[in-house]
Amino acid sequence: MSFSVTQKKAAPWYRQGWPWFLIAIPATAIVAGVITLILAIRSWDGLVVDDYYREGKAFVQTIERTERAKQLGLSAQLNVSTDRVLIVLSSSVPSVTLPGTVRLTVSHPTKGGLDQEMVVTGRDGVFEVKISPLATGRWLFQIEDEPRAWRMNGAAYLPTETEIRINPTGS
Repeated sequence: MSFSVTQKKAAPWYRQGWPWFLIAIPATAIVAGVITLILAIRSWDGLVVDDYYREGKAFVQTIERTERAKQLGLSAQLNVSTDRVLIVLSSSVPSVTLPGTVRLTVSHPTKGGLDQEMVVTGRDGVFEVKISPLATGRWLFQIEDEPRAWRMNGAAYLPTETEIRINPTGS
């Protein structure tokens, strides 16, 4: 009896599946690392505040300013159009004199470059100011007096909400 031995020639390594599978794992990690690096370089997430005590005191003062607006019985009606904001400021306390100048801050919650801050003069609690057009989305509105003794905050989703009622008393 005779046997013939046939030798099967092995395929080169690059035609095998396992080497490519083993190469794909670290290659995927490298691609994900490069993508993460690109995202980290392109988007700035701000600085971490190192003076927490000072920031905490500023937060308490902010709360006190909102409480001051509540004590004065202030409320505001904002009408927002594409390029203007009309503010009608009123007080439920008869002895309160409404200011002739207020500071309006219109800010985007996530895109600081779109924020606008302006000093607006008016009469009898009515103020009107021209603004840069606001993009669709959620916007924060802050009204405060010039010496920054009180402040009121409101928010709206534009363009659907064009009338904003700010009432710090919560009613």
